[in-house]
Amino acid sequence: MVALELQDVRRHFGGVKAVDGVSFQVPAGKVTGLIGPNGSGKSTLVNLIAGVLGLTSGEVRLHGEAISTEPADAVARRGVARTFQNIRLLPEASVLDNVVIGFYRLEKSSLLASLLGLPSSRRESRELRERGRALLARFDMSSYEHVPAGGLAYGFQRRVEMMRAVASDPAVLLLDEPVAGMNDVEASALGNIFARLAEEGMAVLVIEHNTRFVSELCEQVHVLDSGRLIANGTPQEVMRDPAVIAAYLGD
Repeated sequence: MVALELQDVRRHFGGVKAVDGVSFQVPAGKVTGLIGPNGSGKSTLVNLIAGVLGLTSGEVRLHGEAISTEPADAVARRGVARTFQNIRLLPEASVLDNVVIGFYRLEKSSLLASLLGLPSSRRESRELRERGRALLARFDMSSYEHVPAGGLAYGFQRRVEMMRAVASDPAVLLLDEPVAGMNDVEASALGNIFARLAEEGMAVLVIEHNTRFVSELCEQVHVLDSGRLIANGTPQEVMRDPAVIAAYLGD
């Protein structure tokens, strides 16, 4: 089943065609890769899908419904979660508190109930924290529950950001350069987590510069260069494509 679909998506900044006619699908239950050299338009495309940027033309569909004109908060409520190239955590807050923030889409208590500390709000808060602890266990982070997020090593901070995104129970998870700055062991551990999320039915789109990581994780890979889609297929097919070799290494 197709969870996310891009149809002839374009974004122009004046005369610069940052994304120029990109079309592909992201199926549920799979990890799909999007790669390309620096400046190829990968992060711009993520921002277009997430509603951070508006499209110049084209369409983005979630489960067949157009979300192209919806703002970022509406896209998130529909079930699209994303991470960022630059980690965005509350450094002084605990790991658990950072993760619980991700449950905002699932909260049912009103702001007034929370301010007044009504029983329904306190009960919901307890439930969400228990769900947060279950997520920490899933990411092998239980022992860091009370540690300030800013005091963690880089790889663990990345995990906290992933957990916060997964906490909203998204249908589609957009991972923007998730293993940037990580060593192979850290990247492999995260890759295993992404694969498990996909096995449970989530559509995962990994936007990466690390071709080796994507090749080992993804069944289908799409390649951007100068805003255009220049190749797609299995990792083996893509890595042998002359256009891809030229994009990364030069003619």
